[in-house]
Amino acid sequence: MTVALPPADDRAVDGRRMRCRITGDGPPVLLLHGIGRTLDDFTALHTALARDHRVLAVDLPGHGGSAPLDGTHTLPALAAAVAGFLDAAGVTGPAHLVGNSLGGAVAMRLAVDAPHRAASLALLNSAGFGQEVTVALRLLAVPPLARLLLRPHPAIARRTERAIFVDPAYVTEERIAAALAVARQPHAARVMRELVRDLGTWRGVRPQWRAELLDAVAALDLPILLVWGDRDLILPAAHLGYARSRLPRARSHLFRDTGHMPQIERTAEVEGLLRDLWTGDPAG
Repeated sequence: MTVALPPADDRAVDGRRMRCRITGDGPPVLLLHGIGRTLDDFTALHTALARDHRVLAVDLPGHGGSAPLDGTHTLPALAAAVAGFLDAAGVTGPAHLVGNSLGGAVAMRLAVDAPHRAASLALLNSAGFGQEVTVALRLLAVPPLARLLLRPHPAIARRTERAIFVDPAYVTEERIAAALAVARQPHAARVMRELVRDLGTWRGVRPQWRAELLDAVAALDLPILLVWGDRDLILPAAHLGYARSRLPRARSHLFRDTGHMPQIERTAEVEGLLRDLWTGDPAG
């Protein structure tokens, strides 16, 4: 099996490489992936939206082909690096922020820390709405288990991909190869451990950062969309109910027979929900 990331571009941000893909013309859209993932989780949605938007997807620092930060990888540090990436890409005004999993929390942090950068906020199976998280991520808070689970091994990569999707047809050899390429980066395990320690413990996601962030997001005057898959094994769909209670003005949608990445399993439907949000279409 060839172990390599798909081709992409890059930008230099504070002297560090950030792997990215930027296509299309029109209002800017920023796509942010989850922990241990890459911008390739948005390939199909990226292509669809780029018909009439300038779409920017980026590997978060220490993920995929992006260099790690000099300091510790935390949620605020990731959001600050993304802001630097937008500057490097020439996007200084508001963009539509779309985040999946950890990327949703990064998008929220960015919108709170720099409100002028956010035109809207779309959160797809986002972190930040509950303590419950897959046991695999909780075990990463235990150092001996983290060393075992973060080994770049084909069986681990295949099992991880299988947990993300309801339909096993999405667990392709290409996705497994990309996951191995990510895991084999020399800094990958360290970055994962730092983020897991920042965001949670073996008991689950920490409540302190979630409460502070959600209070701040609720105070923003932004169009917000909440999307979940009803069979998410990473962040359970019950989180959507809590998200609705904390962000009562947000639009929301629950997909049936869908896992942790609706942007892959329900690309066309997610595109429609995003376009409704951006145009203010009440049918959304």
